[in-house]
Amino acid sequence: MRSFARTTATFVNRAGPLTLTVANYPTSENPFDSSGHVIAQFLRSLQRSLDPDNLHLAVSRGSGDKPLDVGVGNKSISLKNCRNLTFRDFSILHGGHFAILATGVDNLTIDNLKIDTNRDGIDVDCCRNVRISNCSVNSPWDDGICLKSSFGLGYARSTDHVTITNCYVTGGYEEGTLLDATYKRISPDHAPRNGRIKLGTESNGGFRNVTVSNCVIELCRGIALESVDGGLLEDVSISNITMREPVDVPFFIRLGSRMRGPEGVPVGQLRRIKISNVVVSNAASQQSSIISGIPGHPIEDLDLSNIFLQHHGGGTKEDANLKPAELENSYPDPNRFGPMPCHGFFIRHARRISLRDVEVCYEKDDLRPAVLLEDVVDADFIHVKMAHAPGVSTFVLRNVEDFNIYQTRPFSDTHLAKVQDQAL
Repeated sequence: MRSFARTTATFVNRAGPLTLTVANYPTSENPFDSSGHVIAQFLRSLQRSLDPDNLHLAVSRGSGDKPLDVGVGNKSISLKNCRNLTFRDFSILHGGHFAILATGVDNLTIDNLKIDTNRDGIDVDCCRNVRISNCSVNSPWDDGICLKSSFGLGYARSTDHVTITNCYVTGGYEEGTLLDATYKRISPDHAPRNGRIKLGTESNGGFRNVTVSNCVIELCRGIALESVDGGLLEDVSISNITMREPVDVPFFIRLGSRMRGPEGVPVGQLRRIKISNVVVSNAASQQSSIISGIPGHPIEDLDLSNIFLQHHGGGTKEDANLKPAELENSYPDPNRFGPMPCHGFFIRHARRISLRDVEVCYEKDDLRPAVLLEDVVDADFIHVKMAHAPGVSTFVLRNVEDFNIYQTRPFSDTHLAKVQDQAL
């Protein structure tokens, strides 16, 4: 069955603003085909209209419902090595593998877009000075807003100085029903309901100086910060976030050693992260939030504050005895770790961790501890409230140094210099 869409775009560069419209281009029910040839003509006309020194546009396109050639990706808007661009006030329906892919683009503004798509929504790769604001993205099969720092330019370049603000991200609705405002929920049997805001997975160059604020996340995955290809991920602030019905972990913070890229690159670093003022409700419970480095490469200087996290509960005693694999060289995905042995926060291979004014509760008794720490040095828990079933510990500590609890009932203020294996 065919449907048709309309796209209006305003692009601004040194030559001034230009508004163009693409109307009645075909789309398909197949979530993996291309949106077609008219968008390609639109972008070619745009490229001819603007200063070629400032704008380079490319589109890989299919033909209707025919399969794409090997090595060809279907992207609605693909930009490489550009500067001084603004995308504002238009919609994309069924955008292909990437509705917007910007690689090596500096001074980029993306504002007030509605993207209702079959794969990734907005991907920003190896870019600097980027503003993403006031956007709504429904992407049931892939990421909603994703920062990358790949080797796509032929060298490692970091993604720096990025703000993501006032956005709505979901993966929970049938494609097209965000744009027509009917919001028909999509079955988890039909789509993984990815959505989410993510830094990674491609992380050769790293991420620096990033803020995410005032965003609403619903019926999809939560927030992921990943450095697994040797890049630095540092100086990130996340604040004023609501999540309703996240389908897996609210927070996935991962330093790994997948190392997809040139040989000889050392493992990266993940440090100086602040997450504050977050409300999470009706979350899935198989897994807790995961904060995990790898042996010899800890996550450093992570501060979480003013967080309320409510989940379904129902974890078992058998779950509490699980020991998640390290998966040092694997693709970073929380589901690969399987069920977690705790229901609130799983923290492994970390240094200088602080949780302040954090509450975790559940709907149904959960027989796992709230927090599990393993190979952690300098951990502060200040005025936290962690639900626990009768007879179940709140904290499990394994190979932990400099552990501190303050203003947390029912505990008196506690300092433990070194713990090999202890439950509290």
